[in-house]
Amino acid sequence: MTEPMFLALTALVDEPRHGYGIVQEADRLSGGRVHLKIGTLYGVLDRLAGAGLIELDHEEAHQGRLRRYYRLTDEGARVLEEEAARMAATARTATARLRARSSARLARGTT
Repeated sequence: MTEPMFLALTALVDEPRHGYGIVQEADRLSGGRVHLKIGTLYGVLDRLAGAGLIELDHEEAHQGRLRRYYRLTDEGARVLEEEAARMAATARTATARLRARSSARLARGTT
């Protein structure tokens, strides 16, 4: 799963959002590190919808334009939970290996 997909799913956990709302929430969730472009976002949303991970919640007119609001499906929540657990396990492995490396370097007297 790509980071934009992960962030889009995470942005939809608490409430349905329209595209720009997802972009803003992804920016907030990543601490400003990830800035999704609208073109990228809609490709991601199409793939997530095609996989049944999100679905259209509703549409509303805003300043003469139609806004589509998306929501996370139960399958999307399940997949997101699995991906978050996988990422956390990978991070724990990396952290443990870095600690072991630091300990070995200290034991050898190198830094």
